[in-house]
Amino acid sequence: MSRPFRARNILLALASVLAVGLAAGAAYVSHDSPCGTAAPLAPGTRTMRAIVYRCYGAPDVLKLEKVAKPVPADHQVLVRVRAASVNPYDWHLMTGLPYVVRLVGSGIGAPKSPRLGVDFAGTVEEVGRQVTRFKPGDEVLGGANGAFAEYLTVFDGGAIIAKPTNLTFEQSAAVPIAALTALQALRDAGHVQPGQRVLINGASGGVGTFAVQIAKALGAKVTGVCSTRNLAAATAIGADHVIDYTREDFTRGSARYDLILDIAGNHPLLDYRRVLAPGGSFVIVGGPSDGRWLGPLMPMLKAMALSPLVHEKFTAMFAQLKSEDLAVVADLMQRGKVTPVIDRQYKLSETPDAVRYQQAGHARGKVIITLE
Repeated sequence: MSRPFRARNILLALASVLAVGLAAGAAYVSHDSPCGTAAPLAPGTRTMRAIVYRCYGAPDVLKLEKVAKPVPADHQVLVRVRAASVNPYDWHLMTGLPYVVRLVGSGIGAPKSPRLGVDFAGTVEEVGRQVTRFKPGDEVLGGANGAFAEYLTVFDGGAIIAKPTNLTFEQSAAVPIAALTALQALRDAGHVQPGQRVLINGASGGVGTFAVQIAKALGAKVTGVCSTRNLAAATAIGADHVIDYTREDFTRGSARYDLILDIAGNHPLLDYRRVLAPGGSFVIVGGPSDGRWLGPLMPMLKAMALSPLVHEKFTAMFAQLKSEDLAVVADLMQRGKVTPVIDRQYKLSETPDAVRYQQAGHARGKVIITLE
């Protein structure tokens, strides 16, 4: 047997082993375990109502159950939740899609944590022994795991701030993920400056309605892209110009923009480049959820790969929950520069319907869950 022949067989064998390994790994990551059941609570346990999910799937996997009421540790705050809001993030955790979310911590086969929800607004009920920033009775907003519940705990140094006095609990609950995504995309990734021309692609959704208002507050001239039924609403929150994407493709127009904030992710990247001003910036924060492995991460990765090859800046942005940035948005809201836009409100028991509606992609602003 010749050496080239042996080498070819070895390479084929290695390729076969690699293919089998990848197939086995893919099957392991993508499998869905059956829904589990709750462990019985110890006698005398203080309880609360909460939304739980013990397997991946459609909104029907979300169940309203009685679970143990949390007790704050020394540096934690116990909040009675008055309102929460739904984000695409919740849908990705609920379904375990794209599969990469399972690899980065949500759990293989079934969720590691059965609790869902991040955005909340409510009233401080109890504080740990080392907490000095808050006291019982304070009205707060923030982000923490398990917001779809009557109570949650959050570290006092975490993403929690005092609620603006001119906002309702429902409006306050709309803020954390969506508003910080808009703020950080415009200010930190896009470096927007007063007088610049900014286009918001997806101006009528949760992030988009905040982005239009925050961009205006930062001094930009804003063009909002949305559907026919949302044109008036986009104008009402401050857009200088609106484009109906059902009738006009802005990537084929003559206008040029210093910054494009892409929330919809519904055009090829090179189409966006066509309408960027020289040296302009493109920031993508979302996109279609199709694609079981990478989903909305794919256009983000493409943007980062394209950036070194062109003169314009293409980047992707993932929001971080920071109390200092929550304070920036709270100040804008307190001064009347930003007002949360709410589409629909649901009761805690109706959380599956709220998630289903939000994921349909037609919400005008935020979808809120209220607690009686």
